[in-house]
Amino acid sequence: MSALMFRAATAADLDALVALVTSAYRGDVSKQGWTTEADFLEGNRIDRDVLLRDIERPRSRVLIAERDGDLIACAHVCEDDGAGYFGMFSVTPTLQGGGIGKALLAESERIVRDEWALPAMRMTVIDIRDELIAFYERRGYALTGVKKPFPYGDPRFGIPTRDDLRFEIMEKPL
Repeated sequence: MSALMFRAATAADLDALVALVTSAYRGDVSKQGWTTEADFLEGNRIDRDVLLRDIERPRSRVLIAERDGDLIACAHVCEDDGAGYFGMFSVTPTLQGGGIGKALLAESERIVRDEWALPAMRMTVIDIRDELIAFYERRGYALTGVKKPFPYGDPRFGIPTRDDLRFEIMEKPL
């Protein structure tokens, strides 16, 4: 198996990124992996216009992981309020659990720490995602106790099938 290669996304990657992110979180395909949100969110997981702005703005990088030229994972990392922010973490469902996500998270942390000289990485995780919270805790992230409301009524982020969703903020010093 060839090495994992990282690069910054461009506008030419938009369609492939939308397809990857959707496959990791929505619909039956997402249930092949462990990151699915299909049991409590329907509809979009990513908005193409928001994604393009994330690709183009300063101190923001949509990071792509490729193997043999195939897009197999991605994440968005940016500067937000004096720290790095990590989101849109997606790995092809059939490849989850093989270390790709851990490598992508480590590369994202490297960018924030070494290239942008920021002291910490933050993220938001839907509070009912116990397995995902545990995954991040094993990598040094901690719950901050800060909770944020879920954007109910904004279909760009999905259509909730339950009314008790909220975000937990996690943080790791770099």
